[in-house]
Amino acid sequence: MDENKAHYVVATGIIVKDGKYLITKRAASEKAFPNLWTVPGGKLEVKEYSQKPKDTSSHWYNVIENLLRREVEEETGLKIKNIGYVTSLVYIREDGVPTLIISLYADYDSGEIKLCPSLTEYAWVVLEEAKNYQLIEGIYEELEILDNYFKNKKLGKWRKK
Repeated sequence: MDENKAHYVVATGIIVKDGKYLITKRAASEKAFPNLWTVPGGKLEVKEYSQKPKDTSSHWYNVIENLLRREVEEETGLKIKNIGYVTSLVYIREDGVPTLIISLYADYDSGEIKLCPSLTEYAWVVLEEAKNYQLIEGIYEELEILDNYFKNKKLGKWRKK
């Protein structure tokens, strides 16, 4: 790993509808985590903000939120609202590039599920049902954090089970 490399930035989103969470299965052809279940999300690209007017003389705001809206719509066909924070993590890709992942949640707003080619299946699950799916490591704990937040109004820390 090159310690001086910039990070990729990724936003993922746990979509909530009627007390259930949306999980999606990655296609067998995906380089990272093929055939595993996860939540929608994707990588930040400079064009996400550079082609838009700045919000101040120097800054663009709501970049991660807009990224998540775009990725969720591209991957699932859904529109989302009320985006909030869950946790963050870093992993090192096979090519050695560190990737910062910001895990968010959002309420379902509108639309019907229409999966992109990189996803093959989807399910709306309650926390207990999520145990029946082969999730990418750590995703279940992210669902637990959010489930606990909805029950206790406290955002906990990610903990390995």
